[in-house]
Amino acid sequence: MAVPKYDELMKPLLAAVKDGEVYKIKDVTAVLAQQLNLSAEDLAEMLPSGRQTVFKNRVGWAKTYLKKAGLLDSPARATIVITEAGKKVVEENPEKIDSKYLEQFPSFVDFASASDPTNGDDTVPVISKQTDLTPDDQLEDAYKQINASLASDLLSEVLKISPYTFEKLVVDLLSKMGYGTVAYGSHATVASGDDGIDGVIMEDKLGFSLIYMQAKEWAPDRVVGQPDIQSFVGAIAGKHGDGLFVTTAKFSQKAKDYANTHHIILIDGERLANLMIEYNFCVSTRKTFEIKAIDTDALAEYQDE
Repeated sequence: MAVPKYDELMKPLLAAVKDGEVYKIKDVTAVLAQQLNLSAEDLAEMLPSGRQTVFKNRVGWAKTYLKKAGLLDSPARATIVITEAGKKVVEENPEKIDSKYLEQFPSFVDFASASDPTNGDDTVPVISKQTDLTPDDQLEDAYKQINASLASDLLSEVLKISPYTFEKLVVDLLSKMGYGTVAYGSHATVASGDDGIDGVIMEDKLGFSLIYMQAKEWAPDRVVGQPDIQSFVGAIAGKHGDGLFVTTAKFSQKAKDYANTHHIILIDGERLANLMIEYNFCVSTRKTFEIKAIDTDALAEYQDE
């Protein structure tokens, strides 16, 4: 049989881990291959890039969508476990689990709408929209959707490191972005919570201008309020530098307004992950596509007089 589409793999994947045990994704992939009676030829089919088999790629996307819906979790790298919500879905035994079915879960809608190029009030997931777009538009949408998934997974990995290591990660990211110098270097303070300042960044080569940073590794669903920003403003008062507050959580509107009034830059979890992607920090390029167009100037010399 042909390799099933990724959405056709969602229900079998969820059922394969319904006992609640933690599984390595490679082991579940092997089990699914057996259950689906895939031939050696099916399993050997490669993506056009030649870097991964079609089957592993589709299992990976099925896993990603189920995770975004909160039906699967990943307690450690390359592992999966079913959640309570996932167990309920298995008990309900829907005829099909696909992107449309997953839209009943708010976390999936948030993930899907994050890749919506309109970036407006329309929160209909890109996944379920009709593909009445040009090939270029579809490519752009796919790129945004893949990056949205990567940002979410990247933030999940960041949350697994210790708070002090998180401070170092943020400082190293800022260095990657061009802050700090080779001579002085960017550096995190000796211990977390040093007078409310977790790092000091040099904005120019001679160190005339400093950026005082606070980095807090908090749960993504936590909302950082105005009092947290007020405390940080008090910590850097009189230090003659700028302030940067970085967290894996989200900021309330009052926190944003207060920070804007006091010239404090805020970076939440979503923006942190996107900056890591933009500056190639803790990510690598999986594949590169070249989109080519006709060079009319080059062809012009071959036109008849």
